[in-house]
Amino acid sequence: MKMRIPDRCSLMLVALLAGAGVAVPVLAAGEAVTMYKDPNCGCCGKWAEHMRSHGFSVKEIATPRMGEVKREAGVPQVLGSCHTAKVGGYVVEGHVPAADVKRMLADKPQILGISAPGMPQGSPGMEGPYPADRYDVVSFDRDGKQAVFARH
Repeated sequence: MKMRIPDRCSLMLVALLAGAGVAVPVLAAGEAVTMYKDPNCGCCGKWAEHMRSHGFSVKEIATPRMGEVKREAGVPQVLGSCHTAKVGGYVVEGHVPAADVKRMLADKPQILGISAPGMPQGSPGMEGPYPADRYDVVSFDRDGKQAVFARH
């Protein structure tokens, strides 16, 4: 039996809607990240791009008061980096790989957050023509306890 034109259009519409129905939950599954950065920093935006490419939604807030942001977030000075982010009730300090953030969100450890202290060369947002540093991502809690969360 030959399909009529309206039937073909209806079939295409159903297929499009079904496809959209599959895509919407995938997009909605991305965790919202709020990243605070110095207005003059360029690498922070590159980290935000890295996070977006791994499914996160990132809101960038430029502020000259990064010291205050870090203190309020509970980031130990020794673990400081150039930007501070909040996601899923946790703090993410510096150039932490998206895979580590996803693991933290999935495992839900009893910590305040994780940090890639300093600005390790080769970490997300710090890529370049130079050799990558080996670095640790460190977890921290409100009591000052720190532990290696991941090694890169």
